[in-house]
Amino acid sequence: MRNAPFLVGSLDATHDRTAFNCDSEPLNRYLREQVSQDVRRRVAACFVAMADGQRIAGYYTLASASLLLTDLPASVGKKLPRYPTVPAVRMGRLAVDQTFKGQGLGGALLADALDRAARSEVAAYALMVDAKDEAAAAFYRYHGFIALPDSPRTLFLPLATVRTSRS
Repeated sequence: MRNAPFLVGSLDATHDRTAFNCDSEPLNRYLREQVSQDVRRRVAACFVAMADGQRIAGYYTLASASLLLTDLPASVGKKLPRYPTVPAVRMGRLAVDQTFKGQGLGGALLADALDRAARSEVAAYALMVDAKDEAAAAFYRYHGFIALPDSPRTLFLPLATVRTSRS
């Protein structure tokens, strides 16, 4: 990582989103044009990593979600109550500015998201993601996420795993 640490916090109106540029135009456009509306409507929360106190180096979004119990691997599902759905937190987007790629910021943002989800007072069984491509799915698998049997780009990580590792 760079000499200056990244500070992660909630996106607000003072953050300049215009300079952010990752390798995905839809992720750039979302940060520039849509995220404020989603935050205002309370359909997503956005967290940004700030470099040098003023530049957005990366961001991610979190929202409430659920997983169908029947979609989980049988070995996981059999340990859970027989409710039709399991509460989860969805990481909708995760992006790192090209300037900061290769410095571990993506993993650090993922760790921050897992920590926020695990600390929440609202119950959730897992953090889930919908990987945009195989490279993204590999990133999440590397960090311990488990793919759904019938949907290999939808992955989850039980938050009890995070709580255990923080203790």
